[in-house]
Amino acid sequence: MNVREAAARAVDEAQQVIFSQGPSLPERTSKVAATAAADAEAVDREARFPKAAFDVAREQKLLGIMIPVDFGGHSASIYDVTDVCYALGRACTSTAMIYAMHQTKVACIVRHGRGTPWLETMMRHVANDQWLLASSTTEGHNGGNIRSSAAAVGHSTDRISLLRDATVISYGAEADGLVTTARRADDAVSSDQVLLALARQDYSLRRTQGWETLGMRGTCSSGFELKVDCPADRVFPESYEKIHVQTMMPFAHLTWSSAWAGAAAAAVERAHRFIRKAARSSGGQMPPAAAHFTAAKRSLAKLRAVINANMDAFARHEHDERVLSSLDFQSSINLLKVEASELAVQTVMSAMRACGLSGYRNDGEFTIGRHLRDVLSAPIMINNDRILASVATATLMSSVPVSLRDE
Repeated sequence: MNVREAAARAVDEAQQVIFSQGPSLPERTSKVAATAAADAEAVDREARFPKAAFDVAREQKLLGIMIPVDFGGHSASIYDVTDVCYALGRACTSTAMIYAMHQTKVACIVRHGRGTPWLETMMRHVANDQWLLASSTTEGHNGGNIRSSAAAVGHSTDRISLLRDATVISYGAEADGLVTTARRADDAVSSDQVLLALARQDYSLRRTQGWETLGMRGTCSSGFELKVDCPADRVFPESYEKIHVQTMMPFAHLTWSSAWAGAAAAAVERAHRFIRKAARSSGGQMPPAAAHFTAAKRSLAKLRAVINANMDAFARHEHDERVLSSLDFQSSINLLKVEASELAVQTVMSAMRACGLSGYRNDGEFTIGRHLRDVLSAPIMINNDRILASVATATLMSSVPVSLRDE
């Protein structure tokens, strides 16, 4: 057994000890999902933060599951985290997306924070105090290009400052801390970025935009002026370029996709119930709309397969910097976001067509309106066109496979 296998086995044994002391992770997740589902319609209608669900998430210690055991967490894997995102997505897409964004920030701290006292302190806060971490990567007029920053970190002895026009900070007013990108210094180019991990006392927020949207209303993704004045140790020692490639983008795309897949699965489940009811009422004869249900099931299966294939690829190499930085992996994990977002929309749309008017209505047991409105955000969130253009440039450097089994 090599060192990596021994370390993985030690983590597995530690997890087994922790989970054997109380309810399993799926059991704890189901409690949060039940609360999220009960509150989902009101959260959407009122465009408010899903506080009830996150109160239960804190009670069930779900916010810190990825924190290493030695810092008070459960050392949960990417599989564990995406399972929670999927389960929450079936209940309330806004709750699932908030959880996914939080865990992406936690992953950055876990994977790049060891040996840095402040980041280790944050790990303990997330594990023990169940801090919820928000994200600020969208700025000004950059159109969601998170590899470019306008605002620069100001340096003064052992303190730093930052003034950022953050056009979107999801659940920013509700968070206990914030992770944000910025230019390294005033004389740095826009792509020379650092990542900051901030506690609530390190910054102030002034709302500049509201959040009146078609879907994902519970994420409360308002715009803010972000003003930072804090100790200099809030800056990650590694460059954001490295963190983005190895952690931020893979975790974001895997967890977001899992949340969207959960929403799609909930829509398919409603279509399933509708078709069964229709068939029973007609003496077992399948209604014409059953063809759309078949399409929904097929696209959901493809969506889950695409996510799992990319998750397996990441899990196999999650500590191999060379593989994670490779053109093939970066293209694949970028295209996961595009394919998953499109498949989620396709799945929910097919489910709605299977239900017909019953799915289109907002006042019945088979309504799919909220699910469709929520997943329509998926292709827009870090716009698919931007990703496809970026990947097209990169993939011009790779050859076309000459056989089915060529890598």
